[in-house]
This record gives sequence, structure tokens and C-alpha cells, in this order.
Amino acid sequence: MHRSAALSAGAAVVAVAALAAALLLLQCEVSGPGAGSSMGEAEALPKLRGDFRRLNKSVFILGASGETGRVLLKEILEQGLFSKVTVIGRRKLSFDEEAYKNVNQEVVDFEKLDDYASAFQGHDVGFCCLGTTRKKAGAEGFVRVDRDYVLKSAELAKAGGCKHFNLLSSKGADKSSSILFLQVKGEVEDRVEELKFDRYSIFRPGFLLCDRQESRPAEWLLRKFFGSLPESWASGHSVPVVTLVRAMLSNTVRPSDRKKELLDNKAIHDLGKVDGSLKP
Repeated sequence: MHRSAALSAGAAVVAVAALAAALLLLQCEVSGPGAGSSMGEAEALPKLRGDFRRLNKSVFILGASGETGRVLLKEILEQGLFSKVTVIGRRKLSFDEEAYKNVNQEVVDFEKLDDYASAFQGHDVGFCCLGTTRKKAGAEGFVRVDRDYVLKSAELAKAGGCKHFNLLSSKGADKSSSILFLQVKGEVEDRVEELKFDRYSIFRPGFLLCDRQESRPAEWLLRKFFGSLPESWASGHSVPVVTLVRAMLSNTVRPSDRKKELLDNKAIHDLGKVDGSLKP
């Protein structure tokens, strides 16, 4: 093993150990999924889906090439909730399955989004799963993607008639945070709210549990760590991507008169598990 690789692996182990210690200190404060996963909600969900399908709504997804966006697209198609599904991204995606044949793809240049305003027109619902990492893109690149691209996309979506905008954020998002990642997420939450969508849903999951297509050793160790914890501990700080996605869609089909909805990790677990108890 190269020295740099050994140092990287060692740092990841130290990070996981530190997280383990923190969680042990918090164990008395963490509770498992609560009463939100009620039988009543589970019984109501199929009807809500049926009612929603009859509205023949259109949806767009930003970030469908990422882990959350990829699972979201798959679930949307399996549940058949929308009459038109559009993926907006920087490159065309390749799909082998027959289920994806009617997916509309809009390829855009995120540096010149004003030139692609038409891609954001005519959608009732939008899901924004755009994001990168500081390690991958650098601090400037991270801010450009997670803030600038997201905000411009939201502006164009609002101008294009989108009524319900769903934003994937993060647990701990706070524009006054000293941590760049959380600061940017918090700033974006607030600035999208200023656009005044008819309905604005923010999802703040904890650590996302998934098998990434790209290699991230530290995240692999964290997934193993959370997988070894009792469910009540793990659910306080992490969530499987499929649970997050199902919660996003279950929330979408539920009627709401609130302009803004903020769903934390526990609410995501509760909604996602209601959906998970049913067949798609």
C-alpha cells in the first residue's frame, strides 16, 4: 500500500472511531422511528397515489446521475406517478431497461443555464438532487454546483411554472455554520424559499447509506459502521437512499396547504417506512 493511501485509510478509520464515540455519548438522546409510521398512513397511501396519478402531472429531476437521483428516477417510474418524466443534466444518460424508454432528457450547460430555460418549462413538480463534494470539485467548485447551479435551476423552474419544488439538503444545514458544506446547504434552503413556490419541501437526511458507483473509502467504512449499530441509533444519524426517495414521493402525493415543509431524518424514516411496507 502506498504511503498516501495508508494515510487516507488511517484518517478514515480515525474519523469513524470519532463518530462512534460521539454516537455513544448521544445514545440516550436518540430515539427510533416514532408513531409517524402508522397503519392509518399505510392504508391511505395507495389511494393518495391513485388520486395523484389521475392529475397527470409532469416532473423533472436534477441530478439523476447521482445516487439519490438515480434511485428517485427508478421509483418514480415504478410507481407511475407522473404522466411525463424529464431528466435535466449535463450529459445524456444511457438506460437499458424498457421502463426508461419514455423518459425525456434535457442536456444543459449549467454554466449557461439561461440559454436552456425551455428545459425547465411545463413541469408541475421538481426534484433537485444536484450536488458534489469539496474533495472532488474543490471549495470553489463545490459552491458553484451546490449553490449557484441549484439556485439558478430553481429560478428557472419557478419561471417555468413549477408549483412544488423538492430540495435535497442535509442534516445540520445552517447558513451561519462554520462548516462550508452546512453553510452552503443552509444558504440555498433560505434563498430557494425566497422564490415563493406554491409548495417547497426540504429534505434533511443524515448520512446516506448506499453503494456508490464511485469509490469513497471513508464512506464505505461509515456504511459498515452504521450497519453494525442498533437500528434506533443508526436511524438517528443515517438513512438508506431508498428510504429517503420513498419518503420524498410519499410526501409529494400527500395534499398539503403549507408553503414550506422541512423534513428531518426522523420524518424521512417515518414516511419512507410507511411506503416500504407496501408494494410499489
